[in-house]
Amino acid sequence: MSTVEQVEKVEQVAQGSKAVPDDLGVGASMADRVGELAVRRDQAHAGPPGRAGEAQRLRGKLTARERLELLFDDGTFTEIEGFRRHRAEAFGMQRNRPYTDGVIIGWGQVHGRTVFAYAHDFRIFGGALGEAHAEKIHKIMDMAETTGAPLVSLCDGAGARIQEGVTALAGYGGIFQRNVRASGVIPQISVMLGPCAGGAAYSPALTDFVFMVRGIAQMFITGPDVVHAVTGEVVTHDGLGGADTHATSSGVAAFVYDDEAGCLDDVRYLLSMLPANNRETAPVRACADPPDRRTGALAELVPVDPRRSYDMRSVIAEIVDDGEYFEVHERWAANVVCALSRLDGHVVGVVANQPARLAGALDIESAEKAARFVQWCDAFNIPLVTLVDVPGFLPGVDQEHNGIIRHGAKLLYAYCNATVPRIQLILRKAYGGAYIVMDSRSIGADLSFAWPSNEIAVMGAEGATNVIFRREISAAAEPEVVRAQRIAEYRAELMHPYYAVERGLVDDVIDPAETRSALINGFAMLRRKHGSLPVRKHGNQPQ
Repeated sequence: MSTVEQVEKVEQVAQGSKAVPDDLGVGASMADRVGELAVRRDQAHAGPPGRAGEAQRLRGKLTARERLELLFDDGTFTEIEGFRRHRAEAFGMQRNRPYTDGVIIGWGQVHGRTVFAYAHDFRIFGGALGEAHAEKIHKIMDMAETTGAPLVSLCDGAGARIQEGVTALAGYGGIFQRNVRASGVIPQISVMLGPCAGGAAYSPALTDFVFMVRGIAQMFITGPDVVHAVTGEVVTHDGLGGADTHATSSGVAAFVYDDEAGCLDDVRYLLSMLPANNRETAPVRACADPPDRRTGALAELVPVDPRRSYDMRSVIAEIVDDGEYFEVHERWAANVVCALSRLDGHVVGVVANQPARLAGALDIESAEKAARFVQWCDAFNIPLVTLVDVPGFLPGVDQEHNGIIRHGAKLLYAYCNATVPRIQLILRKAYGGAYIVMDSRSIGADLSFAWPSNEIAVMGAEGATNVIFRREISAAAEPEVVRAQRIAEYRAELMHPYYAVERGLVDDVIDPAETRSALINGFAMLRRKHGSLPVRKHGNQPQ
């Protein structure tokens, strides 16, 4: 068979012709067969010609293969099942059977470490999921789990393939089941680079981190047309489920970017900080930042007056290696900061109250955000440092009616359940139940340090005085003078920096300039810690 005939035959295959034989004939040589393989592979790599590729460009989107090139180290991606095609025959589907069936799967290296991935190809059936498409994803998910390596999904699909009916829905079920089975076993990262609607949105929601790119990514259960038909509300795709909406309002998106290249670069950066699986620890990086570096600037960054605000992120930057940290959910529930960073080259998870937002008070969303982060760090053996400056839980009818009790309990549950090394540092105020919830010694912190400016109490001195001495103050000839005296007495008796350390609830009061070295020394000591939980199927955490 001539080369021209080979190309014609392969083009027929790519276009879905059922009449094309599976081989070149009995007399074909190995060279002919290898030539045919090369042509078929080129066809599979090129994808559909014409309008589909042009439409992808017009949307400002990269192709699936271009995205994989950005994700993996150069030349390391290995594709499998590139010649897979669907078997559906309804509604003329038998006439259109492109290679890959709209999803590319395989593995490669990210910073020299193995990572698995699948990428929807929107040019083929709009990236919609059918039976063969789903089976490919199932396969790569199983391989990632059994080999103990992270899984990245590059999502750009129109949901279930309607022409394949219930088999497409069952395919999603298999993905969800694998997401849950791999949860806490291998890191799972979803990168939203196009539409994700209906039941398809639940797979990213089951993974550890969701990245989204503005302008091209949307996630919602029901689209704008259905919303308008049912409720009369008029909303755009981005307004309903765009990147900024999910970064600020719903909390679905942990990271948001303006372009795909910047997004995938940060996916690579996040992977560099994660262990391959739950049986390993995160990679240790050589660190030029001295472990005994003094952090004297902290005394200036944090005002002694507990009523004055400051940015907790500047505190984190002063403590960690080279001032470098990676904040999760930066724009959602900003009254608590959750970030990954390093201390002396070792990865740590940082949970910190943010006085610059709601005075650092905990509310429903911040408790939920911190709880999931603590739970995730514990699942992947990442030690936790908790920086405390909290006036309490945010008061209000809305907070109570919307379940601050059960949502706050999620954070309590997460810390109590965590067996990784845990160090608490109290910077200034730590009042009431919020002090307990922010990883106090009483719920299992391994070490608790405090600065000389700390105030640990059931509530602030003013509020406590108004409760304890209410009658005395109201009966006094000079109520304000008596109130001031009682406030001073309460502070001197119960709120001085050494009250908690005298009772063993704080291990040491430290100079702020010693903060970095104290944390590094503490974690070095705790590195061999082995915690255990009671034998049980699983706990029943708060809703």
